[in-house]
Amino acid sequence: MGAGLLSLNFALEDDGFVLQLEDRVILRSTADKPAFQVARGNADVRMIRGNFSIGDTPQDHHSLSFARMDGADLVLSAQDGSQPHLRLRIAENRLEVRTVDTRFDRVWIDLAAQPGEHVWGGGEQMSYLDLSGRRFPIWTSEPGVGRDKSTELTRLVDEDCMGGGDYWWTNYPQPTFLTSSLMACHLDSSAYSVLDFTDATRHRVEVWQGDFALELYVAPDIRDLVGQLSTRFGRQPPLPDWAIGGAIVGLKEGEASFTRLERIVAAGAEVSGLWCEDWIGIRQTTFGRRLFWDWSWNAARYPDLPTRIADLATRGIRFLGYVNPYLANDGAQYQEALAAGYLALRQDSDAPYLVDFGEFDCGVVDFTNPAALDWFADRVIGQEMLDFGLSGWMADFGEYLPVDLRLHDGSDPMLMHNRWPVLWAEANAKAIASRGRTGDAVFFMRAGFSGVQAHCPLLWAGDQSVDFTRHDGINTVLTAALSAGLVGNAYSHSDVGGYTSLHGNVRTADLMMRWCELGAFSPVMRSHEGNRPDDNLQIDSSEALLAQFAAMSQVHAKLAPYVRHLSDEAVMTGLPVQRPLFLHYFEDALFSVQDQYLYGADMLVAPIVEARSTGRNVILPGDAPWRHLWSGEDLAPGTHFVSAPYGQPPVFYRPDSPFALLFASLETQG
Repeated sequence: MGAGLLSLNFALEDDGFVLQLEDRVILRSTADKPAFQVARGNADVRMIRGNFSIGDTPQDHHSLSFARMDGADLVLSAQDGSQPHLRLRIAENRLEVRTVDTRFDRVWIDLAAQPGEHVWGGGEQMSYLDLSGRRFPIWTSEPGVGRDKSTELTRLVDEDCMGGGDYWWTNYPQPTFLTSSLMACHLDSSAYSVLDFTDATRHRVEVWQGDFALELYVAPDIRDLVGQLSTRFGRQPPLPDWAIGGAIVGLKEGEASFTRLERIVAAGAEVSGLWCEDWIGIRQTTFGRRLFWDWSWNAARYPDLPTRIADLATRGIRFLGYVNPYLANDGAQYQEALAAGYLALRQDSDAPYLVDFGEFDCGVVDFTNPAALDWFADRVIGQEMLDFGLSGWMADFGEYLPVDLRLHDGSDPMLMHNRWPVLWAEANAKAIASRGRTGDAVFFMRAGFSGVQAHCPLLWAGDQSVDFTRHDGINTVLTAALSAGLVGNAYSHSDVGGYTSLHGNVRTADLMMRWCELGAFSPVMRSHEGNRPDDNLQIDSSEALLAQFAAMSQVHAKLAPYVRHLSDEAVMTGLPVQRPLFLHYFEDALFSVQDQYLYGADMLVAPIVEARSTGRNVILPGDAPWRHLWSGEDLAPGTHFVSAPYGQPPVFYRPDSPFALLFASLETQG
């Protein structure tokens, strides 16, 4: 067994027991402070357009104060000699938990915390990299708009569709955490759960399921621990050269998109892809310009698209589209799926379950039916997209599975909800593999859960508001990449310019300039027009913006050899491309830094993520100098204020890097 798979063991004590991993105490349970509790749950779940309100009124709550061995199992009960409630069994690094009375479907476990311990993980978290002191419900959903109850924008969206959100809302939660004591814990369950770090003396895991397992990992250093988790969940293939060798330009103006693309290329932009999410047509709603959810070419909006795609290919430019796992009930593919019995059903009838996506309704393709998953992978993605000529797409949504529908395999939707993004990723990966294009065609997802890593080659950070706000602006992109990277997701990127524009919140030129810079130092650089393109600035709205996008796309393209190295390293080691500072400089002072990152081991990026800023303080870690990318000046380790005119975000590199000559060639770029 490797370092991460050392065997657990129980040790009974006079007043309870301990669970140990070698000489490390994982949990200690005593009569007056039991580590396990159980109850019978009574969930109240409401959903409006992917926004969830989840409550519970548990009954028959018991603290399990007494333990006894029963063979190899440890049996827990509320009173000495009373009917047992839980049976615990060890299998290598797994603690398997089973309720004796299946009516008890709420379990709380308190793991031991070290003094001053820091905690990371939780999937893709948007607000906090360091989870210490807070609780994080694990439930995939819309991420919320504003995500800050003190702001007017959040209040307005809450009133409209309870969609303002809060700091823990995320498209991609995962019940996995790592600690600064070099231990990691993964909850092997798809149930609603909570990671609770509000008490510094314990790490509490709440699970809405009676049968599950905890997996424990330890390592001699943080990078090894991250690598073990990547191995556990599955590694992504290397990013293809085309995806990292230039910018992917997002335009959705039908045939006019090609005219605009030519102007962007003429301005000097390095373009590797044209992404037209409206290739399937549009639907105008009060939220903005939405898409028509029937996944085939809309010839009226994009005449002669096959010829256009072929012409772009001769210039080294790939064409990308859009798809999601739902079918509009006024589209042809909905009728096809309905006739084949591939849609999830209502609980009270055999009618298809329809989900309100905001002024239009959709059926849910039932991926628990293997035939339905295969149909979507081959008939929709394979034939309509890959065979048509697409090289990539946004694989959107995955978070909306309601909990009151009926699934083909008879599973409980409360347990399937978090798993849905993984099945969605599997359908996309299966389609690509069926055409022999794994590692060439690329789809990117915002939704996720444990296991999505094995299927999804690229994350994107979801639908940020088009601003600099603390909990929903450009800065959340950094936190998203760093947190997701620690639990096995090597590649992340964002919509250059942000996405959500509501209630008068629109892009500024300042925001666009800074997001172009951030995109340049991400493994994939991709622009987006947002939900209200006509109300917002675009990368080609002015000569200044176009020049900035072109310059930053050139930087991105020149860094491709380094990103290729990082991608190959990710395949070998599981280390993400964008890394928290502490991944290479394991110091307490760096454990909560989330507004700058290491781009691999040799480059440090400190993006401007505050409005109207002309510079910022930058932490340069370690004990050797760092070289400023734009001036070539060496700075000693420590904190420095660094000026940052547009086109020159604070970026540094190690002078002894094998890529130092490549980095130095960028000095004159800004």
